[in-house]
Amino acid sequence: MAAGDEAGQPAEPEAVLEPEAVVEEPQSFKDLGVTDVLCEACDQLGWKVPTKIQVEAIPVALQGRDIIGLAETGSGKTGAFALPILQALLETPQRLFALVLTPTRELAFQISEQFEALGSSIGVQSTVIVGGIDTMSQSLALAKKPHVIIATPGRLVDHLENTKGFNLRALKFLVMDEADRILNMDFETEVDKILKVIPRDRKTFLFSATMTKKVQKLQRAALKNPVKCAVSSKYQTVEKLQQYYIFIPSKFKDSYLVYILNELAGNSFMIFCSTCNNTQRTALLLRNLGFTAIPLHGQMSQNKRLGSLNKFKAKARSILLATDVASRGLDIPHVDVVINFDIPTHSKDYIHRVGRTARAGRSGKSITFVTQYDVELFQRIEHLIGKKLPAFPMQEEEVMMLTERVAEAQRFARMELREQGEKKRSRNDDDDTEEAIGVRNKVVGGKKKKRKA
Repeated sequence: MAAGDEAGQPAEPEAVLEPEAVVEEPQSFKDLGVTDVLCEACDQLGWKVPTKIQVEAIPVALQGRDIIGLAETGSGKTGAFALPILQALLETPQRLFALVLTPTRELAFQISEQFEALGSSIGVQSTVIVGGIDTMSQSLALAKKPHVIIATPGRLVDHLENTKGFNLRALKFLVMDEADRILNMDFETEVDKILKVIPRDRKTFLFSATMTKKVQKLQRAALKNPVKCAVSSKYQTVEKLQQYYIFIPSKFKDSYLVYILNELAGNSFMIFCSTCNNTQRTALLLRNLGFTAIPLHGQMSQNKRLGSLNKFKAKARSILLATDVASRGLDIPHVDVVINFDIPTHSKDYIHRVGRTARAGRSGKSITFVTQYDVELFQRIEHLIGKKLPAFPMQEEEVMMLTERVAEAQRFARMELREQGEKKRSRNDDDDTEEAIGVRNKVVGGKKKKRKA
């Protein structure tokens, strides 16, 4: 943009355009062009200063341009697309105004919360359309024609094909959040179907942590002459994050986990496992040892997943065990320590997992468990983030003292898993994982032992 464009000013101060002489960054949302009523909403949410991606994206979006936003996790992307959409909605109020596509259900609910919070004073209504929830109630919500729909691609296509009277022919804004992940989860065909039934004449914002070939293909198909807003082009983890690894024999992983949880007691933890089964097993194991641990994984019903998340957010539980369903986009402010119990097979997932802590300027720790089978994967992670990680200080003999108790808890956990599996098969319904089954079984197990003795 020429310097003379602004309010008819002459274009003489050339230096302003030089990168070295950039005038200080806007210090408020008002400076970015955000209207007063939305500035107040930001203020109430505690958003004092715009983040880098918001500084880059909001002015361009307010000019009506399509955007490709490349920003690391935890950088304020939701605000970067929600504010321009709400401002446009204020100018031309309309139902079914914007659609936000996200890869996971939890992220959809979180984005909805931010839309509701930012738009509460102007009466914005949003609806979340995701799997795992009754389609009938969703159809009724869509019939009320909310302003904003936040959806996972699969369930949205389902409604577009089967819900009478529902269409997106009047849509003005399309947002694809975590686009790389949407495409990695093989939602390509669903995204294609959605693009076919929404107006070509719309604004499109595509946000992604990484620029993959699939995302570039999508960009060419969906965006018109977009502006690229990149905050960090290389993979990086936040500076305030202290990252460690521990090298351990595979068979003592559980004992080392218990040792670390004891060592760092008083913190809140997110522990990442590679499978739903291992997440469930480890949660039961820790509960049997008296820790307040809850699981979050794809085999739980949607209500239970939200329940787990809310208990952890409300600090009613200090340990959340999760699969990668929770590694991206979830903003849980108080995570102190992230533990990679199972090392991620994709190095990029490491960035997203450890991005759950040290958010918004706070500090945090991450500890990655490396067994004899994980050395190559760990080296790839170090290569990706461009640094060698230090070892977490450990007292081996103290860990070994825990093995007996841990072995007993492992046995209980296996029994409970088996019982849960049988109950599921007989009732064909998910068992309530948050019930204190572990404690119950322990008591029963203890009585049996006494009888035998």
